[in-house]
Amino acid sequence: MNIAITGIGLTSGLGDGVQAHRKKMAAGEHALRPLADLLGEDSPFAGANAAWIEKREIMQSRKWAPASMLSLHVAKQAVADAGLSSEDLAHAAVIVGSSRGNAAGWVSEWPARRPFKLMAASNSMHGELASVVSIELGIRGPWQVISSGCAASLDAMGMAWMMIKQGMVKRAIVIGVELPLIPKVLQAYADTGVLATDMVNDPYSPHTSGLFPAEAGAAVVLEALEQDASSSRGSKALMSGYWCNSDADSPIGMPSDGSGLRDCLKQALAGLENEPAIAAICPHASGTLLHAKAELAALKAALPAERTISLHPLKPYTGHSVGANGVLDCAILAHYLQNRELPPNLQGITCPGQPFSLQSNALSEQGSTVLKIAVGMGGHNSIVSLRSPSIK
Repeated sequence: MNIAITGIGLTSGLGDGVQAHRKKMAAGEHALRPLADLLGEDSPFAGANAAWIEKREIMQSRKWAPASMLSLHVAKQAVADAGLSSEDLAHAAVIVGSSRGNAAGWVSEWPARRPFKLMAASNSMHGELASVVSIELGIRGPWQVISSGCAASLDAMGMAWMMIKQGMVKRAIVIGVELPLIPKVLQAYADTGVLATDMVNDPYSPHTSGLFPAEAGAAVVLEALEQDASSSRGSKALMSGYWCNSDADSPIGMPSDGSGLRDCLKQALAGLENEPAIAAICPHASGTLLHAKAELAALKAALPAERTISLHPLKPYTGHSVGANGVLDCAILAHYLQNRELPPNLQGITCPGQPFSLQSNALSEQGSTVLKIAVGMGGHNSIVSLRSPSIK
């Protein structure tokens, strides 16, 4: 059974929709700018760089909370891209990943929002992120919301993939959403010491100082395809595996040698023995110096040193969208992979050295494997493997 990414939806500081993202990335543009433009000059975070969604109207609703509306927005994009009918959707799964769910608009007031009091309990729940999609799109299949920090939406992809592999559903809409740019959340990052103190997002620089928080929503449709899938569906990127484990080490950091992630990578490599060779990795690359050193140590310990792997960190473009980041990165990767390409790297970022390169490896005509890594605060490591389509 092949499980393909047949639909993509996304919105971030780079724009709305996959073509907007591709255009900005091709032009070498990133989404980061001073938070004074969003929060005002009197904000204690006015000088910090972040990325946010320009189209604020897509998150405005009296009924649903802002992150729920973002979840619905990207789900509709992905469903339309996949060409699914209401009959196709009827028994699909809806799996959402988010670190803080609907905290925005609940812990902190959302500008210009006048919610219905009747919806107050629903608006405060993580579960509303998935239930809004189920209700508005008439989906009666299972839904779940996962909150494993920065790995949340990558774990959502993993759960959806397992449901399809087990035959529970034929397809799933997987969503990642995050709206972290509210004062209490920003202050928590600052108090923990992980908020960037400079203005340049260069995660493998020895001077990297922390994460650049970002708003984003992204969705992918995963579908089981028959081996003799039509050419249009057979040209899609595939999801070929999912692995996760825990460090059991620290509530806020990770072991300096990256041992938990290293072990997770080794599990992935063992599970991919019969898959095409790994051409590229989209790392977590959060922006903290501790994480940069630990992640690179894990990669070097687990990967074969004789082959150059191209790294494709995407946070320099989008900022760190926390729990949404896994699906956001996979959506971008899937778009490029279905065109048998790898995403470009932002010019000027630091290469960590051999066996890694920031120049894209060529993809094989038989298909190539790309790994996406996410690391959640609390010591949670997740990996998803994607595969480019083969040329028949």
